[in-house]
Amino acid sequence: MNPLSSPMNEVNVIAKLADLKDEHYQTVLALSVAIELLIEKGILSREEITRKAAELDAFMVPPPYPTV
Repeated sequence: MNPLSSPMNEVNVIAKLADLKDEHYQTVLALSVAIELLIEKGILSREEITRKAAELDAFMVPPPYPTV
């Protein structure tokens, strides 16, 4: 039996993935709250945020993920 593919190792990998998923959710939630507050306070508009996001996304060439 390969020690890298032991059942306990698989459980640990799955647990780490679950932790990452929770951390990702918390990060996205905090970012969403910050954006909404900036919009509500009139500091930024949705259009400005959308425009800047598109601008920053253009720097990602080639994309870090496969495209279909």
